[in-house]
Amino acid sequence: MNSSVKPKVPLKLLLDTTYLLPVVGVDVEDIHNTLKALQRLFHRRKIQLYCTPFSLMELLAKLSKTAYDEERVLIGLESMRKHFTVSHPTVKGYVKALKLRKEGFRDFIDLLLYTTAVTRQLRFLTRDEDLKNFLKSRGENVECLLSERELERLVNTL
Repeated sequence: MNSSVKPKVPLKLLLDTTYLLPVVGVDVEDIHNTLKALQRLFHRRKIQLYCTPFSLMELLAKLSKTAYDEERVLIGLESMRKHFTVSHPTVKGYVKALKLRKEGFRDFIDLLLYTTAVTRQLRFLTRDEDLKNFLKSRGENVECLLSERELERLVNTL
């Protein structure tokens, strides 16, 4: 084997809470194709999955308002513990999230997820167009944001 050929590094992908909900048994509309794409990429070792404590907190808060299946939640959370890397923003990322919140974006969890992706060089899979539009309007870098359509296209290229 040629030692100068580097193995391809998996795509480091931070998932928005939307994509974690099905793991614990919460149905999300129109997500089946995206979950299939994630599953294919994960099993081919083309992606490395990330989450944050903030998305886990949001996930649990949403679950607390539903008639959840405790066994499904236990299995889902254990699967996430096993297959996901937990990440946080840097200190500058926390400050950036505070600044962006002050500039008018209401969903602080989404801002923390965005700044985690930006400061940790992750791609952030989200369907939140409001977040993307807000960030663009503020001149923020949105290259880390990945749409479902872009992810599905990656299945064929990675």
